[in-house]
Parts: sequence; C-alpha cells; structure tokens
Amino acid sequence: MSEKRRDNRGRILHNGEVQMSDGRYRYKYRDTFGDERVIYSWRLDHNDRAPEGKKRTLSLREMEKQIQADQFDHIVSNGGNLTVLELAEKYVSTRINVRQTTMAGYQTVINLLKKDPFGKKRIDTVRISDAKCWLIKLQQKDGKSYSAIQSIRGLLRPAFQLATDDDLIRKNPFGFLLIDAVVNDSVRREALTRDQERKFLKFVKEDEHFSKYYEGIYILFKTGMRISEFSGLTVSDIDFRHHTINIDHQLMKRGSHGYYIETTKTEAGTRVIPMTPDVEECFRKIIKNRKAPKKEPMIEGKVGFLYFDKNGSVMYSLHWENYFKHIRQKYNSIYKVQMPLVTPHVCRHTYCSNMANSGMNPKTLQYLMGHSDISVTLNTYAHVNLDDAKNEVDRVMKIV
Repeated sequence: MSEKRRDNRGRILHNGEVQMSDGRYRYKYRDTFGDERVIYSWRLDHNDRAPEGKKRTLSLREMEKQIQADQFDHIVSNGGNLTVLELAEKYVSTRINVRQTTMAGYQTVINLLKKDPFGKKRIDTVRISDAKCWLIKLQQKDGKSYSAIQSIRGLLRPAFQLATDDDLIRKNPFGFLLIDAVVNDSVRREALTRDQERKFLKFVKEDEHFSKYYEGIYILFKTGMRISEFSGLTVSDIDFRHHTINIDHQLMKRGSHGYYIETTKTEAGTRVIPMTPDVEECFRKIIKNRKAPKKEPMIEGKVGFLYFDKNGSVMYSLHWENYFKHIRQKYNSIYKVQMPLVTPHVCRHTYCSNMANSGMNPKTLQYLMGHSDISVTLNTYAHVNLDDAKNEVDRVMKIV
C-alpha cells in the first residue's frame, strides 16, 4: 500500500490536495462543466495561522467545502467568473424593447460600474453586507442622491436575480429593502394650497413676460397631465366637439438623439379625459395664438404641436421646467410671503390632491391621472392635512 501524502506538518492530504514548495496549498478539481480548476491558500485548515506578511483568507479546506456544496446544488463555481460589471452588461443585453429613457438609465449605471472598484468584484464574492456598504458609500462619500441609488439598485437587483436563476450564485445580495441601507433624502413634492395656486396663476396671468404661458400652466393645474404628455399634444388631440383630450403619447428629448415620441408611461396612461369649459377656453386661445414656423416640425409622424420656442423648435418638458423656475424666482423677489417649489409635476400633485380632497371617487381619479396602481393615487399624490381630516369627519358625521 502506497504511503499517504502529508504536508510539512505531517498532516495527511486529501485527494487533489498538494503542498507546494513555497508552502502554499493547492487543490485541483473539475467544475460543473468538467473543466479543470485550481484554488490556492496559505492555510490548509481554518485553525492554521497565515504566514507572516500574508493576508488571512479562507483556508483550502473551507474553500473545498464551498465548492463541494456548490457542485451538490449544481451552482456554477466562482460565479462563472463574472464580475459585477459583466453581469450588469449581460442583464442589460436581455432587456429588449425597453424605453430609450430606461436604456439611458442603464447606461449611466454601466458607466459607474466601469469606474468603481465594485464593478470589478466577482459576483459570487458579493455578500449582502458588501452590497449595503457599497450603497452607503455611494450616498455618504460619493454624494449620490437617493433617487440615483434607487436607479443603480434597480439594475443590479434584477441582474443578480438573473445570476441566481442561472445557478451562478446562491442568493441575491441586493434583495434587501433599500431603506434598510440608505437614507431617503429626496425632497417630497408638496401640493400647493388652493390659495397658493390662485396667487401663482394670477401672477403669471398679469406678468408682462410670462403671461404668454398662462393658458398652458392653467391647463397643467386643472388636468393633472404629465408635462411630457402635455408637451406632446397636437391640435388633433383636442376634441372640441366631444370636449375631450386624447392622451396616447409623450414628447421626449435626449441628447444627440433629439426629439422622439414615446408611448405613455404605463398602459393606464393612455386615456381620454374630459375638458371643463375653462380648460377648453384655454386650448382655444393656445391654438388661436400658436406661432408655428412656416414649415412645422414633424416628430415621428406627429405634427401640429401647441407650443414652439423662439427658434421654432417644439417646446418640451425642460422648457416648461425653466419657465416655472423663473416665474417662481420673480414672484419671490417681489413678495415677502414666498411661493414654495412649483414645477409642472407639482401642478400634477396639486390637481390630484384637490380632486381627492373634494371627494372624487378614487377609481375615477386614478383614471384621470393615468396611474396603473391606485396605491400611487392614494399614497403618493393625495396630500391630506388636519383641516382636511376635520372637514371629512364633519361631512361623514352629518350623513350618519
């Protein structure tokens, strides 16, 4: 019988184990695909000390146990040698027919991972604590906003789930709630009070420079449309005969790609909403006064847009964001009582809150807002304060 192989401390070595001339231990094995693999460690057993000047890593037999467990569960060893960046790129390659804005967001995350050391980590070495610490670092050290971190995790969570489903790793390290790792420092967009809304609209209407945008701003306050939906409206979308507005697309613009038309944010976003007489009158004035260039721009078959800038380009969301910003700045430079943040999206919040506080049926309001989930209507936009609660209690008590 052949003598058993031993290390320099006299310990019997298992099949596949060898102690090399420099003192390191080596283990050879075949992976799930039958390819030969090799691992090394300065320690044979978990009780061994690491040689002086060497980093303490897993012992050879601890790594062997992990490999054997992975093979038993048909987990691909070493995560298929994929890095976090490579996994993210692989996941993105599976995402077909996604919106251009979504793909642009993915690319932003990919670019971040190319620069950040975390992108070079092998996916099977990423633990939950590693994922949390990295997101915390992005917020506290790199200054990333909560919404930006949401987008980053929004790619990596499904990417690591793909790796889990492909048996590359055992567990998704990004499966935790985001609020458990980083602080939600995003500013909540509060709805304006009815008095603030009236004052803002009055200021716009009477201002020599900004009055030309009054009808558009009024419509945003009184319909709750998304600014991309409003910007994308054409003359043909306004039905004066049936007093309705057809919303089935959005106007978008991105860098060198320029203007493009996209479907509504969700299927529920495609809708036909009624026009009140005051909104209808605003649309009539807009159409009557629209200053379209001689050759009207056509964007993916759409023509007849309502607003144009001084260069004859169709006005889109960024134009309106800037107008709202300048209007508020001018207002606050005149009046002591300051106007809070007002944006096209605050108009949407304000409309939804006003309708909710007026007692509108939640399902009707959900339809008007184009929300796919009523919880968004109820929880995100409908702002209720103490006075609203008192009035509602009084109303109910009268009925009872």
